[in-house]
Amino acid sequence: MTTPRRDFLQQFALGSLSATLIPITAQAAWAERAGAASREPRDAQNVDLSWTRLLTGKYKAVYDSPDIGGGLGVLRAGIVSAQYMAAFNVPATALSPVIVLRHDGIVLAMQQEFWDRYKIGEKYKVTHPWTGAPLTRSPALLRAGDGLPAGLENHALDKQLARGVIVLACALAFQDVIDTIAAADTLSADAAAAKARSLMLPGIIMQPSGVFATSVAQDNGCVYVRAT
Repeated sequence: MTTPRRDFLQQFALGSLSATLIPITAQAAWAERAGAASREPRDAQNVDLSWTRLLTGKYKAVYDSPDIGGGLGVLRAGIVSAQYMAAFNVPATALSPVIVLRHDGIVLAMQQEFWDRYKIGEKYKVTHPWTGAPLTRSPALLRAGDGLPAGLENHALDKQLARGVIVLACALAFQDVIDTIAAADTLSADAAAAKARSLMLPGIIMQPSGVFATSVAQDNGCVYVRAT
């Protein structure tokens, strides 16, 4: 585990984490647009933007998670929200966090069954966000018994979804999930796509691309946080 990550985790445990707010880079936008030009996402014409109507809190932020990053992007969204509630003495309704899972971070959108069957931890050399040990479980779904400091399990992705946190997935990156399933299970593209959707965590909303989702969130008042 690198020194910067270890330092971050130490601050994280002490409750002194602060979000890094920076604008989304033009380079990232152009890179993803280039990918879109060569591989059009399925159902891109039917964009679900209903989530924008849920951005009703005073404090809005979009957590851009293009990497697995030990699940820290997901944890950051939860812990920073808790810090806002404590610092400003406001209820959860005052916050409108949005988590965007794109690029390699798309696998965090998947249930543990997907991670187990297709050996995602081994494929991406995923490590535990606290210990740095090799990890086969999705780091976005860890519990206290999995080596997380007490309380951090409350910010697991499924628990945030249950609380109504908006989680968006990149359709371009999701094609890699479909390709993984198609190759491993010898399925047609349509069958693999259907299976991939069934293995995604319930409640995640698909978007044409992650950069699109991040940009729309900013258009609707969210500050940008590079979460991983």
